Amino acid sequence: MRINGKRLTIIGVLAAVGGSTAAIAQKSYVASGSAGEITLPARPPITYLWRQPQDISAENLFYGRGGMEHEPHGPFTFEKEDLEGTNPKYDVRDQDGVKWKIKLGAEARPETVATRFVWAMGYYTDEDYFLPVVQVSGMPAHVHRGEDLIGPDGMMRNVRLKREELGKKVANWSWKDNPFVATREMDGLRVMMAVINNWDLKDENNAIRDFKKGDENGDTREYEVSDLGASFGTTGRKFSHTKSKGNLHQYAISNFITKERPDSVDFNVPSRPPLMLAFDPHEYVDRLDMRWIGDAIPRLNARWLGDLLGQLSQDQIRDAFRAGGYDGEELNEFVVEFQKRIAALKRL
Repeated sequence: MRINGKRLTIIGVLAAVGGSTAAIAQKSYVASGSAGEITLPARPPITYLWRQPQDISAENLFYGRGGMEHEPHGPFTFEKEDLEGTNPKYDVRDQDGVKWKIKLGAEARPETVATRFVWAMGYYTDEDYFLPVVQVSGMPAHVHRGEDLIGPDGMMRNVRLKREELGKKVANWSWKDNPFVATREMDGLRVMMAVINNWDLKDENNAIRDFKKGDENGDTREYEVSDLGASFGTTGRKFSHTKSKGNLHQYAISNFITKERPDSVDFNVPSRPPLMLAFDPHEYVDRLDMRWIGDAIPRLNARWLGDLLGQLSQDQIRDAFRAGGYDGEELNEFVVEFQKRIAALKRL
């Protein structure tokens, strides 16, 4: 195609295609060439929040997104300590040379479980695995965090490992301002956070990951909730991590749906912060500002998510909790409580 001496501005707008929620921000791209020839720039990345699950009832919730083929193979070698966030974390490599991020503490088990359910519903997650014991060689004599959780010869217990070679994080995304606001899929993600009691819904816990395909199909970007550690405990922040994360009793006694209207539903996650948190006014206000995420969700969209969850078998739900190291009566009770929430959504 020729355009005599003129420049062409192309504005790309991508709508939802093929059952997946996909969108890109409108942006101008100028193409120019010699002698009037038009050279089009590389296609802007296609952006996804959700994919259409092929067969939820057939998904393997013990291994999750990474599957058996991506599970880590120890022993591990220490590379560096990661000081971001509040939990002890270390970058390591396994015997295959794959890079992993170890997380220790109260979030390791619930986060592993949460990724299974969120992924099975069609949303994007990290590839997380839980191991009861790992050994890491080359650990320094002293680390900034978690030193009391590391035994002789680098032995660590109750470890979450996140595969670091999944996609490059290019930015955070905001619950209030993103390309998917007011879509069924975004509302479903809000409901999913209530189902698992993930109360730590800071924007910094959301990641946009860039995947370079290197072919004519163009690059893709995935929107994900990248930190799901504050799950399966209380509905809001507490000063005790043992209560607020991975605590069966707190999960079981917490309110799930707080208000039903003819057209919308309110959930109790994230709940109001405790008044004692007012000693830190900035965090107190920030957590108050998150409260809306669980409110005024259209009933049809909440029911849609419930219908997806309802395709999981009891064995799949058990496998997800087993993946996080839960067993015995604690495992059984988590399964019961999780199924109660699915039933509540399906009644909407």
